[in-house]
Amino acid sequence: MSVDVKLFDDLDAVAADAGGALDRAAQPRIYNRIDWFRRVAALCPIDGRPLIARARDGDAAAWLFLARKGVRAQALASWYTLDFQLVTQGGGGPLIDDIASNLKGIAHLTLSPVADPAPIAAAFRKAGWITALSPATVTWEIEPPADFESYWASRPGKLRSTAKRKGRKAGLDIAIHREFDADAWDAYREIYEASWKPEEGSWDFMRSFAEAEGAAGTLRLGIAVRDGKPIAAQLWHVENGRATIHKLAYREDAKDLSPGTILSEAMFRHVIEQDRPQVIDYGTGNEPYKADWMEGARKMWRIDCWKRNHPAAWPGLVRHLLGLVRRRLSL
Repeated sequence: MSVDVKLFDDLDAVAADAGGALDRAAQPRIYNRIDWFRRVAALCPIDGRPLIARARDGDAAAWLFLARKGVRAQALASWYTLDFQLVTQGGGGPLIDDIASNLKGIAHLTLSPVADPAPIAAAFRKAGWITALSPATVTWEIEPPADFESYWASRPGKLRSTAKRKGRKAGLDIAIHREFDADAWDAYREIYEASWKPEEGSWDFMRSFAEAEGAAGTLRLGIAVRDGKPIAAQLWHVENGRATIHKLAYREDAKDLSPGTILSEAMFRHVIEQDRPQVIDYGTGNEPYKADWMEGARKMWRIDCWKRNHPAAWPGLVRHLLGLVRRRLSL
């Protein structure tokens, strides 16, 4: 049976063609679901129009979700996408070879952040593309023990001391919501906007995400209140053995109370004891404080692919090669 490859520019058409294979029940990772890509396309600025390549061979299938502008394409992703992957069904990973061979009219393709870039890069090289890998960011992770006390005992003494000492002084009331709550969401926004954080990229995206995951039972939204005033918040997603810390913030004027540390202890205790995840990750980014809570950092990668016989690819490819030469000469 020959492999059927089809290109789409409409996410509803992709969903209809997939027949449920891109829904929550079929895709364990949130970033691989059709609803996630719909939310990104609708509520986050993307450069270009959707371009989705689907390859199918019997019960096996694979999808590469892209955004295309002219002869350039990139991952259909946003700053909320913490792990971009080839989406598969029924062992469809090898079908990336067929997708790479059928992306016509694209001169330069960029995918990021990718946890395991080797199979994708190899497929594009096999199909005649020139590829390059470069570090994009990192994600901090830990495989926690089944009980919180064992986890907590393994954390740095200074962290544990700060949580205990400041916890007594701060007198925080902490609530952890496992369903979407409009009042808690308003408190989260209030805290975020009074924090050191930059302006939120898309509040509409975040609320849509929180509402959907709250309905599914995978949201963990922690709010810490002092004297009736919300001062710290964290938004986690917990599903299929993985807990991801998507967002955290505290009011800048409450910094001396260490409300982020106090709330983090409560969130880790709640999730480890009640959800028992196999992995907890701190999203992307290499902020120093993450090392206190996690075991180690894992690199996430950017993949660049240039079509060697497409003239529009040559300027970017030359810049890449010149950069390699400069770096080698500087060693």
